[in-house]
Amino acid sequence: MAFQQRRRVQFSETDAAGIVHFANYFRYFEDAEHALWREAGLSIHPAQSAIGWPRVSASCDYHRALRFEQEFDVSVQIREISRRTITYEGTIASHGEHVATATWKIACVTKLPDGTMKSADVPHEIAKRLKPL
Repeated sequence: MAFQQRRRVQFSETDAAGIVHFANYFRYFEDAEHALWREAGLSIHPAQSAIGWPRVSASCDYHRALRFEQEFDVSVQIREISRRTITYEGTIASHGEHVATATWKIACVTKLPDGTMKSADVPHEIAKRLKPL
């Protein structure tokens, strides 16, 4: 499954030089990830859910800078769903040029009464709707 959205750099996302701060790229990818779930008729964080999806790894390679008011496209696709994790690939591009590429992995966990988390299997209904490309 894949999802793409167009965005525009907001002033609050930039540093003093008008360049997007590196941490905001992860926000762009995460927003697109959640939109991908909505496209599949799901929510990554439904109310009263017994499971959660913490990030267990993330990496991003930056190829070009994004600047204030620049339009760009964020693409996210599911690379793999294992028994307990989902791995994504993402790309940010502007005017046909790659700006950033990323991979990240989320784990399915159950929330225990004491506030800790325990690894859990990805529910079948979620895996069925979020098929890797």
